Amino acid sequence: MYLNCHTYYSLRYGTFSEIELLKMAKTHGVYYLAVTDINSTTACLNFLKEAKNYDLHPAVGVDFRNGVEQLYVILAKTNMGFQEINTYLSKHLHEKKAFPIEAPELRDTYVVYPFQKILERKTVQLQVHEFIGISLSDLRKLPFSNYRHETKKLVIQQPVSFRNQSDFNAHRLLRTIDLNTLLSKLPTTEQGSISHRMIPITDLRTAYKDFPSLWENTERILSKCKVDFKFDYENENQNQAVYLEDRKADFQFLKKECLRKVRERFPRPTKELYARLDKELEAIRSMDFVSYFLINYDIIRYAKSKNYPYIGRGSGANSLVAYILGITNVDPIELDLYFERFINVYRSSPPDFDIDFGWNDREDITRYIFERFPNTALMGTYVTFQYRAVVRELGKVFGLPKEEIDAFLIGRRLKNPNPDTDEYLKLITKYGKLIHGFPNHLSVHAGGILITKKPISYYTATFMPPKGYQTVQFDMNIAESVGIHKFDILSQTGLPKIKHAIEIIKENQPNAEIKDVENYKQFTRDPNINNLLKTGDCIGVFYVESPAMRVLMTKLRTQDYLNLVAASSIIRPGVSNGGMKNEFILRHRNPERCKQAHPVMMEILHDTYGVMVYQEDVLKVAHKFAGLSLAEADILRRGMRGKVSSKGQFERIEQKFKDNCVKKGYSDQLIEEIWGQVKAFAGYAFAKGHSASYAVESYQSLYLKRYFPLEFMTAVLNNGGGFYNVQTYINEIKNCGGIVEPPCINNSDHPNCIKGKTVYLGFGMIKSLEDRTVQRLLSVRQTSGLFKSLDDFVDRVKISLEQLMLLVRLDAFRFTGLDKHQIAWQAQFKLKATKQDYHAPVLFRTQQKSYALPQFKTNALIDAYDQMELLGYPLVSRFDLLAEQMSSDCLAKDLPSHNKKRIVIYGDLVTAKGTATNDKRLMHFGTFLDKHGDVFDTVHFPNVSEKYPIIAKGIYKITGKVTEEMEYFSLNAEKVEFQTILPDPRQVDEGHKTSGQLADKFIGSPKIINS
Repeated sequence: MYLNCHTYYSLRYGTFSEIELLKMAKTHGVYYLAVTDINSTTACLNFLKEAKNYDLHPAVGVDFRNGVEQLYVILAKTNMGFQEINTYLSKHLHEKKAFPIEAPELRDTYVVYPFQKILERKTVQLQVHEFIGISLSDLRKLPFSNYRHETKKLVIQQPVSFRNQSDFNAHRLLRTIDLNTLLSKLPTTEQGSISHRMIPITDLRTAYKDFPSLWENTERILSKCKVDFKFDYENENQNQAVYLEDRKADFQFLKKECLRKVRERFPRPTKELYARLDKELEAIRSMDFVSYFLINYDIIRYAKSKNYPYIGRGSGANSLVAYILGITNVDPIELDLYFERFINVYRSSPPDFDIDFGWNDREDITRYIFERFPNTALMGTYVTFQYRAVVRELGKVFGLPKEEIDAFLIGRRLKNPNPDTDEYLKLITKYGKLIHGFPNHLSVHAGGILITKKPISYYTATFMPPKGYQTVQFDMNIAESVGIHKFDILSQTGLPKIKHAIEIIKENQPNAEIKDVENYKQFTRDPNINNLLKTGDCIGVFYVESPAMRVLMTKLRTQDYLNLVAASSIIRPGVSNGGMKNEFILRHRNPERCKQAHPVMMEILHDTYGVMVYQEDVLKVAHKFAGLSLAEADILRRGMRGKVSSKGQFERIEQKFKDNCVKKGYSDQLIEEIWGQVKAFAGYAFAKGHSASYAVESYQSLYLKRYFPLEFMTAVLNNGGGFYNVQTYINEIKNCGGIVEPPCINNSDHPNCIKGKTVYLGFGMIKSLEDRTVQRLLSVRQTSGLFKSLDDFVDRVKISLEQLMLLVRLDAFRFTGLDKHQIAWQAQFKLKATKQDYHAPVLFRTQQKSYALPQFKTNALIDAYDQMELLGYPLVSRFDLLAEQMSSDCLAKDLPSHNKKRIVIYGDLVTAKGTATNDKRLMHFGTFLDKHGDVFDTVHFPNVSEKYPIIAKGIYKITGKVTEEMEYFSLNAEKVEFQTILPDPRQVDEGHKTSGQLADKFIGSPKIINS
């Protein structure tokens, strides 16, 4: 019996999982076993769950420590005791307070003080529920202690942290990493003891044979520890049970809201529609998901009250109820969405609602949820040790130089290695593999929020991350297993692009008629918008702008809503890996090819040409093709996503799938082919409603891109861009007829802004320009009007010379008509002469000194270099900066006329994506712009990638052969050469000098004209 066991959730201390602890206990004949991690209850629920498979009596608690100093172990007698422990632990973790040396009096708990801590205290008054723990090493001291007669208060406390010497070594390495020191300098006080190991239960009984009361006491208290949760298919819904006062009121409110709002979605509702609505409502009620729907509805109503754009997606998008309430914006009737994917009587978990908000709105939504619902926490997740990172950490632990570790990681040896290095590297390899995958630290899930019916502490302790919201100590798998289903509140940049684009349009074109973007169906019927999809002209548009999506839509000839919905799913790896993507495209382009599909598959999946495209297609095929029940089909679907945890369950369903197909008379070849397609999904395909949700947002963006391209692209820039870099979006603005200007003192704002067809880059785009400088500038300009000159600016805005020079180098004072070099000279003298720290308003301004300056003249090349340094990209074409003339005039539009021919083309790199081949070599897919700003794509097979690496952004001369697939043309690269650009003309022999040193570069001494 062991009441003080650690797993690797005792972070940077423990060395094995809770499952390995259970296996070890089984091997050693242990029946009573407690997991008590250091200041953590992470392992407790999964330990309780898995213990049922090992025929032992589990107990849970916490080993409370300040650092590594053990104070006491508290065990939970009941679920209420577990909650008390979690509450106590959470309070100290939130406040980052040290634990007191005496345990608090917590209801339904036992407290065990280590013997050594008791000996250190002068007086000890133990409560009824408090005991003294005696380890194996303490047995030598006990006979000589005053506590040897405290027979009712002594228990066995043999800590278990290690299985063997390797574990102990790994523990020492973890402690060293935690302390950021060298292994040779690790204090023994910061380590556990090698004796903290589990021994067989017979050996343990022998060791304590002289103290039988210890055995009896330990067995008695552990047997009374009965914390009980139900898991997986036995669990109960642990989400907030009711939204209003009771379940009946909840259901009446849900039904009333659906009937009140149904005509907003369906002006002429049919009997069939009402029948579907009644079916859904009854299923939601019978499965106790009413409050789940109403909480999501509450969140959406708050978002609408704040005018926050959002997208509801996930399997819940298959729901008519969700569509009517406005949780989603996908019409399940129009798309014939599969009801059983959304909800069926066999599933225990509610449908997924992934609700996306703008990146700048989600924080307020999160705040509202925490204030609105009493038992709320963020979902936790563990960041684990990755192998390369572990190797680097262990290299530091052993004191190896960085260059030796770098060489080791890329498989090279140094010319003159230290003779001791090999031995160290062997140890690093061994323990790097052992520690790889261990939890390193707790973090916050990307968007999961828990809203439970009982206090969060009933289930777990929490920690307080910088976000300021309590976060549970376990991940989503444990949460779902115990019956807590997260609310996914996510953020993205696509939604604020739409919102901000509309705001920009209203400001820049106040008389423009803007259609209601919520009424997306009007956009799906617009041929001008659909043509953007067909041609792949979608830069800036959410989810469809990437090269892979652009290529897919070109091959697919995507020009309607349903095609886009399909494209959003077949781009996913699950569909592609099974070979179904190409088959779908071929059947779409040539309906005659559909005859190759099995008649049953074609009947089941008629809309997708007999090809599985969506997650619910797994349900359809398993149910209708293989004859599985919907319950079994759903297990299969969840198993594909890694969510089936019952041992052997997925394998049994797979066998039944194949057995049923044999009974139906299908050939072995067909069975394996269909099963291969099912298995290839592997959790990567979207639900159809999920894809449709993305398609809705894409259409909303496409409308703005087609009819208000300049305002839309400005909004894209202001919301972090998307798949591409800033220069690509600036190029797109120019392609749309816009003019892009560098920041201007009188026209720019912090974000980018547009006036007519001119887009002024914002001050926020300038590297090293401080926010406080921008705030002062804009505040003064807003309150006192535009600036008339440099003198006027210097008089009114407090700014350092260094900050001012950033603006000067980008020609932000060009409204004065002066060359920026002249402005730079004046700035040097005026600010160096000004020593005041505070620009107070003055009634009469002192006239600034003026100077007679030599004639300076900047040029486009100097401007381009300043822009590249301060913005990260030039505002002129990089083709205009080439040092050598191009040897070919071939353009992207010329590729079709050169099919199967070898050509030379110049391209400005947009992006290059690397991917591993079957033999683990690296190849690349490149996207480039030609000199007119049009896109073309390249394929770089491993031999080319290795010989001609893509080293940096810039222009490349590419030699290759044009290929065509389904009317999509690309270039198989054979030779790739980076092209140099003209040097900065300001660089002189004595070294590089920047424009910040302009005063040192020009000959002639300025003369004071007046003062």
